[in-house]
Amino acid sequence: MSHSKKTVVITGASQGLGEGMVKAFRELGYNIIATSRSIKPSNDPQILTIAGDIGDPATSQRVIREGVARFGRIDTLVNNAGIFVAKPFTAYTPEDYAAVLSVNLNGFFYITQLAIAEMEKQGNGHVVNITTSLTDHAVDGVPSVLASLTKGGLNAATKSLAIEYAKRGIRVNAVSPGIIKTPMHGEETHAALGALHPVGHMGEIDDIAQAVVYLDNAKFVTGEILHVDGGQSAGH
Repeated sequence: MSHSKKTVVITGASQGLGEGMVKAFRELGYNIIATSRSIKPSNDPQILTIAGDIGDPATSQRVIREGVARFGRIDTLVNNAGIFVAKPFTAYTPEDYAAVLSVNLNGFFYITQLAIAEMEKQGNGHVVNITTSLTDHAVDGVPSVLASLTKGGLNAATKSLAIEYAKRGIRVNAVSPGIIKTPMHGEETHAALGALHPVGHMGEIDDIAQAVVYLDNAKFVTGEILHVDGGQSAGH
């Protein structure tokens, strides 16, 4: 396998936004390391799939170790894996809290440490965190404290890491989506969810995939939180 092509790691890659990002980067010719709990093996020699819980540090170790063994390098990491539990604040259980922190924070921490260590070896790289516009603009009727707690933390970490690694050739950015048409939203909910955005409709998976691709090619952009949210973060 040639090591001259760029290699991207995508978490939460089996469906929805992650699946869309796999498609977008594959069309650009990247080698892809795709991971999620339920991901299936791929027959494409440029796609390595690794099933596992991203909140478990052993999964991150496997992803980076096997990815480097297969493709020789890690150029980009997209921290897409995330879970959203919409409950009133007082209804969250300890299990809800642990599950959200495990995926949204632990999943980011373990794999990003390992990926950046590989990027340092080659003197360049890029990390993109997928967060949410709810951290900037809470919506009445959409309880989102655990999302704001965890994804808001990723927004802050994005800026901190961008400055820490700016002189080492490693960029760190985030994409902050609005509500996107994915399998988690039934078609019967689309009109109501679309109305939460100033533009009057939900976003498409490709809107987010192309924002990530843009950031990956934007060599003078780091520490940016790119809102792709139909104007949601700007106001109502």
